Amino acid sequence: MNWNTHDIDVFEQQKEYIDTAVIPLIPTDFGSGIRTSAAQMEFITLLCFHLERQFKGRMIITPPYTYSLNTGYPGEQERLAQWGNGLKESGVKHCFFLTSDSGWKGVEELMDDGLIWVPSIPLEHLDEQYKHSIMEDQVKQLLNVIVQKWQKNS
Repeated sequence: MNWNTHDIDVFEQQKEYIDTAVIPLIPTDFGSGIRTSAAQMEFITLLCFHLERQFKGRMIITPPYTYSLNTGYPGEQERLAQWGNGLKESGVKHCFFLTSDSGWKGVEELMDDGLIWVPSIPLEHLDEQYKHSIMEDQVKQLLNVIVQKWQKNS
């Protein structure tokens, strides 16, 4: 399920079946790292598209959480905890924070086993069909990670 009015209507009616939220973490850098942050956004956005297709009816993809690389991860982690708590109060059992920014690994222990880090694959020079093929492979790998986290946190 995506963050749009149609899917939110379904989410509200079917909450007992939709137990997982994925929050994409998108870094922003307007300086020398602007291409890297744009590439990470492209990768995570496409990965979320394929994750949602795989887990439709069980998972909701929230709007991306964007942050500046200049603010520091501990402060951002505290704000993310608020997002996670709000989602859990609404009935979501599992909150996963999906990122390709390796800086989050430094605060992973503070994130209640919710961080999923996937190294970004450069997509800019690939044709659309190959991009989607790569994403399907990534989702297959993520499937095992997500199922393990579901089992561990249940």
